[in-house]
Amino acid sequence: MTKNIDVWSKLEDAIVRVDEDNFGDSMTNLMNRLFPICLSITGNGLRQALSILQENRDLQIQEVPTGYQALDWKVPREWNIRDAYIKDKTGERVIDFQKSNLHVVNYSIPFSGTMTLDELRPHLYTNPDQPDVIPCVNSYYEDRWGFCLSQNQLDGLSDGLYEVLVDSSLEEGSLSFADAIISGHSDREILFSTYMGSPSQANDNLSGIVLTAFLYDVLSECKLRYNYRFIFVPETIGALVYLSKYGDHFKDYMHAGYVVTCVGDDGPYTYKRSINGNSIVDKVAEHCLKYVGRDEDVKIIDFFPTGSDETQFCSPGFNLPVGSLMRSMYKTFPEFHTSLDNMDFVSSEGIANSLKAYLRVIQVHEMNRVYVNLSPNGEPHLSSRGLYPTIGAGKLLPEAVERIRYLLAYSDGHRDLVDIANVAGRPAWEFGPEIEALVKVGLLSANAC
Repeated sequence: MTKNIDVWSKLEDAIVRVDEDNFGDSMTNLMNRLFPICLSITGNGLRQALSILQENRDLQIQEVPTGYQALDWKVPREWNIRDAYIKDKTGERVIDFQKSNLHVVNYSIPFSGTMTLDELRPHLYTNPDQPDVIPCVNSYYEDRWGFCLSQNQLDGLSDGLYEVLVDSSLEEGSLSFADAIISGHSDREILFSTYMGSPSQANDNLSGIVLTAFLYDVLSECKLRYNYRFIFVPETIGALVYLSKYGDHFKDYMHAGYVVTCVGDDGPYTYKRSINGNSIVDKVAEHCLKYVGRDEDVKIIDFFPTGSDETQFCSPGFNLPVGSLMRSMYKTFPEFHTSLDNMDFVSSEGIANSLKAYLRVIQVHEMNRVYVNLSPNGEPHLSSRGLYPTIGAGKLLPEAVERIRYLLAYSDGHRDLVDIANVAGRPAWEFGPEIEALVKVGLLSANAC
């Protein structure tokens, strides 16, 4: 029990350090390094990003070959791109991959030729509802090529011949992914999964990638109760690859899991429940958001099957306790999958606060126990044990006395700490000193949760 309280206090210190050491600036600096990379679900861009994340981290990068059977899916051919453009009759690049990764449909097959504007139009993608933005479009599992541009750019193109080049390759290769594990005292495991694949999208999902990396950095300095697994996978196909390898392990050992995405903006927190809706992952996340969120602005939504990788983890064959804690949820903000999801849309403060929210979630998982009052017949005599009106050498605050009484009243061997904190209307992490004191004098014990 002492070890777990030590983790609680270390995590408390870590949460303070996020602000003191300007973690937000460090996180956005890493996002700035990753933003120019043309990410996809395979290829050298993905490898480059994983290599950057591996710096100063014990991150294990793995590969599976083209054609690898990932449950009902197969790993597609590896895609790489060197250049792409559309030139007008003057030789000017009117659409230029070198200026924005988004200008090319991700996974475009190679093409070279001269076309009229009418011939070119079926290969051009815009978002007429947002005429100034470049949409983010991909075509992973259907061979095609194309360019993305703003509606205003398209409207400005004149009739005539255009030189078109997509200098890409789609060949036998491999898919890359990475993981890192921090071992704790238990055989139970908490998963943090984040996805890669969309190029130059800051909130969706460079923010999730970077937060997961920094979460690993912080937790690697603590001696933990649970094992923690961090995975960096291409969206959908990468999660399926990982489940094909470790799904049975998850069934046996997963305590909770979170898909980390869209955590860099300043919007209100959103929590998407696991498919069961009432697992420990949901209970802890929803409790924490009562106190780290913005009260009525926090959104708690039920699971739905058209989201991100939580869809794979929660599928009927696995049915894992995996939710997703976000800020503005994917598909709900106008910048989503456009050129507006850039580094101006995210903020150092936003991603730092998201990191602190995740650290609170971890702290509560680490503290959460089913506690037992060892002197249950009537109220224990606290002053004879130095718990009333003093605790240790300091003066006992009325709030601390109240927390002690809630712990003793509700520690019946059935309720866990989150249950008690919910009844008391206080965040679970505030009970740390009182739990430590009660355990020390033999009034409280903890069972596994």
